[in-house]
Amino acid sequence: MNIDSLLNIGKKVYFIGIGGISMSGLAQLAQGYGFEVYGSDMHPSERTESLKSRGITVYDTQTASNIEEVMPDFIVKTAAILPKNSEVSAAIEKNIPVYDRAEFLGFITESYNQVINISGTHGKTTTTSMTSLMLLESAKDPTVHLGAEFYAFNDTVRLGKDKKLLVSEACEFNRSFLHFSSTTAAITNIDHDHVDCYPKLQDVIDVFALFLEKLADNGNVVVTGREPNTAKAVEQFRSSNTDKKFNVITCSVEDELCVLTGEKGIFRASDVCYTDGLPSFDLWYLDGKLGHVQLRVPGKHNIDNALIACACAYLNGASAEGIVKALNDFNGADGRFTIKGKYKGATVVVDYAHHPAAARATIEAASHIPHNDMLVVFQPLTFNRTKMLFDDYVSSLLPCRKILFGEIFSDREVNTGEISSKDICDAINSKGGDAEFYPIKEDIIPRIDELIHDNDIILILGPEDIRSLGDVLCS
Repeated sequence: MNIDSLLNIGKKVYFIGIGGISMSGLAQLAQGYGFEVYGSDMHPSERTESLKSRGITVYDTQTASNIEEVMPDFIVKTAAILPKNSEVSAAIEKNIPVYDRAEFLGFITESYNQVINISGTHGKTTTTSMTSLMLLESAKDPTVHLGAEFYAFNDTVRLGKDKKLLVSEACEFNRSFLHFSSTTAAITNIDHDHVDCYPKLQDVIDVFALFLEKLADNGNVVVTGREPNTAKAVEQFRSSNTDKKFNVITCSVEDELCVLTGEKGIFRASDVCYTDGLPSFDLWYLDGKLGHVQLRVPGKHNIDNALIACACAYLNGASAEGIVKALNDFNGADGRFTIKGKYKGATVVVDYAHHPAAARATIEAASHIPHNDMLVVFQPLTFNRTKMLFDDYVSSLLPCRKILFGEIFSDREVNTGEISSKDICDAINSKGGDAEFYPIKEDIIPRIDELIHDNDIILILGPEDIRSLGDVLCS
């Protein structure tokens, strides 16, 4: 099914949980496609107010009477909405079709000629943002779906004038991306994550192989060459789809040989050097130099993100000039190594890095930026992830000179009391580290006051709950 098919069902669509970062963007896209949009959210926010300003009716309650009043032609709900939700129950009682958020986004992907889906455990938002900017700088007109606000269009989404080209962030949580059709499918990396969905790493590899099943014939698979788990996923896909023709597009840094091909990447970075923690490099496609890049975001992982973005954009019509200009101008999506400002002479940086591997990469990247000292504030995301990856959290955060923990955040689990940030804190201290635990996150601010000095970095890592401290410090 595609968007035109949905319009034939009817124009009234109702989003349950419309204030979510993805749902609010999808609601805006739906309005742009010609739907009459309604929705509900129990947590009023700037996003719900913004939707109201666009003429979208948003209810602050979730009751059957909302459905009876609107009588939508179909409903879109987030994965967090349970079947017993009163609005879902009312819809089912009235035979109104109910689709998950991922299904609706899947319908959108079916509507476009060229679809770039960017997946991976880490780096999806940054890579999708880079790709979008490259296409815009090349005078293309993409529709874009992101998991964060992006300064290039001051929103999480952008609606192109036609249905030729779509760039979308493709999330593996709850197997969402298995609904998404692609002509170009990128995998930034694969780590063990979303342990409530995938008990073992192999389960994650398996689902990424399945994600590639909806790749169009002669489509492109874009990967980082050094990634062994990604290579396994691509090989699994290849072995179970022997009749399908597709192109594997590899990316590498310097003289790295790709796991899949044993050769240098098709897109690659050479002559990498760092100035104040920011990487610069020459960008190559095969044997042709596309240009010289000076990134404004730190870390080797952002070279990987830039290469994958370059491949996705170039294969879909971006020019070398547009790609290089976009990378030279790119200063991050919201919440991805975002410099919020200064607090008492220290630079405040916030980042979504909640997974141990992402935290390690972000801390390493920040360490190369000139500073006197670095104070890390960290909040794990979800109890299951923290319990399953406990040793990885300890090892990735142990090298920090000083780390302040907020309690684990989760909006989709019940806290059974089995695991706490305090447990990570205690384990770090038992190994000679220096960590402190604060069950009330606001209590971290007075401790920051005691610890920081001029030219320090305050690095706040984790979900929006803890990153909000950056706004408080810099307000």
